[in-house]
Parts: sequence; C-alpha cells; structure tokens
Amino acid sequence: MKYTLICLLIATSMLSCDKNDDIIPGPDPAAIESRVITSNLNFPWEILWGPDSTLWITERLGTVSRVNPVTGAVTPLITIPDVTSYTDFNGLLGMVLHPQFNTNPEVFVVYNYGPRTNYKEKVVRYTYNGTTLTNPMIIVDNLKGIDSGSAIHNGSRLLITPDLKLFITTGDAQDTTLPQNMSSLNGKTLRVNLDGTIPADNPFPGSPVWTLGHRNVQGIVMVGSTLYISEHGPNSDDEINVLEKGRNYGWPFVRGICNLPDEITFCTANNVVQPIISWTPTIAPCGIDYYTSDYIPQWKNSFLMTTLKDMRLKQLKVSGTAMTEISDFFVNQYGRIRDLAISPQGKVYICTDNGNNGDVIVEIDKD
Repeated sequence: MKYTLICLLIATSMLSCDKNDDIIPGPDPAAIESRVITSNLNFPWEILWGPDSTLWITERLGTVSRVNPVTGAVTPLITIPDVTSYTDFNGLLGMVLHPQFNTNPEVFVVYNYGPRTNYKEKVVRYTYNGTTLTNPMIIVDNLKGIDSGSAIHNGSRLLITPDLKLFITTGDAQDTTLPQNMSSLNGKTLRVNLDGTIPADNPFPGSPVWTLGHRNVQGIVMVGSTLYISEHGPNSDDEINVLEKGRNYGWPFVRGICNLPDEITFCTANNVVQPIISWTPTIAPCGIDYYTSDYIPQWKNSFLMTTLKDMRLKQLKVSGTAMTEISDFFVNQYGRIRDLAISPQGKVYICTDNGNNGDVIVEIDKD
C-alpha cells in the first residue's frame, strides 16, 4: 500500500499544513510506501541503524536484537537478566553504539532494575563479539532519586556526541520535587565520559548534570553542534527543546512557555529555557531524528518525530528559533509509534509500542 502526505497533493506540487492550517509549499514529493518487515515484537523501545547494516533494537523485557532490514529476520543477542519491568513504560530503554563501532564494538544500554519499592536505573556498557554482548561494565548506577519506587517517568534515551561524551536523559520518576533538586539525578540530562567519569567542563563541578527541570525526555538528537530533545508534558504542553549547557527547563513550575504570572517569576529567577514548539492537547512525542538525505526529497533537512498518543510520524522544520509542523504521516495506521531510525540510503524505519507481542518494525521507502 502507498502512503502520501496527510495535507494536500495537487499534480506534482506538494502542499502541507502547519498547526495554524496555513498552506506551506514544499519540495516536489516522492510517493511514499511502507511495509512491515518484522512483527511479533513486544514493546521495542530503541531502534537504530548499525554499522553492520542491520537494525539494532531493544525490547522492554530486556532483549537486545539485530534485525535484517531486507528479510526482517530477528537475531537476539542477549536478554539482560536483571532488567525488571512493572508497567508498559519501563524496563530496557535506550541504546547507543560507539561511533567507532568497527574498532570499538561497544554497546551502551540503560534500563530499570530492582524491586518496585526500590526501583532504580543504570547505564551499562557491553562489548559485541559478533554473536552476543559480553563484559558488562556499569557506567552510571543508582541514579540518585530513581529509587523513589516509581515505575513510570524513567526516561531514557542515550546519545554519544562526536567528542565522545555520553548524554543520558532521566525522567522525574513521578516525583515533582526531583527535577529542581541538584542532589538528585532525576528530571535531568546527564553528560559523562564513556567510562562514566565526569567531564571537567560540565556546568556543575563534580556532577554529571548537564541540564535540569525536565519531566520525561523521550528523544534526543544532535544537529550540527545543537542538541534537541522531545519531552512529555503532563496534561498540556508536550515540548521540543534545545539543550543549553547548565540551563533550567522549568518543570514542575513551568508548562510550555513562560506566560503565567508565577511562571514568569520562576523563569526570570532561574534562567529558564522555553520550548521551540509545544502541543496542547498533548501528543506524547517520542523518538526524534534529523533527515538529511535526498532519497525522500520532501523530508530533506527536516526533523522526523514519532508520537505515542497521537499515533503518527511528524515532519517538522526549524525556522530561526521556531519550529513548524509541516506534515503528518501514517495517522492511526500503525498505532503508537515509539522510535525511528534512518539508513545511510535514506530509508526510514519505525517501531510501534502497542504491546502484547503485536509490535512491528515498518520500513518507509519511496515508490
């Protein structure tokens, strides 16, 4: 089956809509089609393109696998024994591969563990030996505050920057006192060296904290030298933010922009960064990536972002300091969409988050 943009297609000219329903001309479109390449997955959380030309995925209950993008064959690598998951939103979460994977075949994962009354989270580095993951080394453990007993709002995405620093996002663990508490690592983004030590140029000496005041970051991507995150709000104001060193993002005292009297006071006193776009009603933004390929021309130089509640793939563009919605794809077609990956060729892969061993990986291609 073939899919095209949700807004309007007239002859060979693509027209699409921003959130104010203004018509925005776009590049000449390529017809887009999709196919399910793998099914019977159970809450995949991370999907990424590996240097071995396979898709690497994590599943909530602890399994890391490689997926052949042509045949869809799934090859499990490991089921991490101490992963614990009590709801549909925790367990084995984010994963990232070392940027020089061919010479440093290291795999970083973040996951929850322990009894529900003492629930924690840690980042572990493994070595890939061509068959399985070996030699686990704890990079960050006992993320202070994660042991609040909460089984939700645990984040967590991982990203390695070109200077080989590991970024870790953490949720507030459903405790709104933690994001503004610098003795807790909850509700923060963290930055550490790949061995877990703290970089000397972090904004708070001796601390892995890079930014504070987050509720539950679900996506992170670097474009040039700029880091962007997607973040869940409560019952309003899901956000995309630009990460700035040492800055405060306001939660729980600010939702979206600083426009209410109490918010303005807090924002002024705490140098709060405001989102470049927010959504009310909420859409539950999740995995986010940046598309630079010519392969699907209407997506070039756009952000692509998956959504859970809104059940679609969004295309977004940045203009100056603002972000604009351009088009929606696969609306209610595959259910909740958790994450995406982009191949070097420019094909896009999404994974769903519907559970009950009914999740799939979908390849998005041009016709």
